[in-house]
Amino acid sequence: MVVIPARYNSSRLPGKPLADIAGAPMVERVWQQACASNASRVIIATDDERVEAAARGFGAEVIRTSPDHPNGTSRLAEVVAQLSLSPDTCIVNVQGDEPLLPPALINQVAEALIARPAVAIATLAEPIDDIETLARASVVKVVRDHQEQALYFSRAPIAWPRDSFAADVFTRPQGALPATEVPWLRHIGLYAYRASFLTDYAALSVSPLEMIEQLEQLRALYHGYAIHVGLSPVAYPAGVDTQEDLERVRQAWAARSVTE
Repeated sequence: MVVIPARYNSSRLPGKPLADIAGAPMVERVWQQACASNASRVIIATDDERVEAAARGFGAEVIRTSPDHPNGTSRLAEVVAQLSLSPDTCIVNVQGDEPLLPPALINQVAEALIARPAVAIATLAEPIDDIETLARASVVKVVRDHQEQALYFSRAPIAWPRDSFAADVFTRPQGALPATEVPWLRHIGLYAYRASFLTDYAALSVSPLEMIEQLEQLRALYHGYAIHVGLSPVAYPAGVDTQEDLERVRQAWAARSVTE
């Protein structure tokens, strides 16, 4: 099943879930993408009556959640509790600001989780092939073990090839990265969770690594939960954080409509 957390308030773009994209609110466009996946159920989880009314208007299943959740994972945990879901239920968290998300990627993370009983979370990554992206702190990097499980997530450039990188590598002209045996990977924030993990999540203490990096997924690693990291077969489309992002998505949606 898919759960779409949709908060009305956004510091950069207030009312973001209801922003118009080709005649429909953004949350509806996200819901449409999720409904095109293999999910058996798609739920919009919101703390706002305006988002709830809009979602019910286009036929979505909606669950009202507390306005006090610090993040989307916490909101999903409330959905698990409200629905009394079985521990093995697979729940894909689709962000409410990603209307261009390919449905195939939803299927990919769900299938990866279902196929690996020892894993609590499945997510995605894509290759990094330029120095500028590797250096950018807003780009979250991940390294994996031989089972494609996450070893660590960081805003820093990891892994660091000691013999081919000098200390001043990021002050040099931009360009392609040298080839290494371990690829640089950008983490993609699409997650599939077992309901049992989401039930446990509320009781997990915030980890010092999570606080330092400001990366929520480090809480799971810190407490010993395995995270599978698959590779996305397509470039992951950026979500909507700003008005500029919204205009870009509107243009992309319009272009897609012309070709269909």
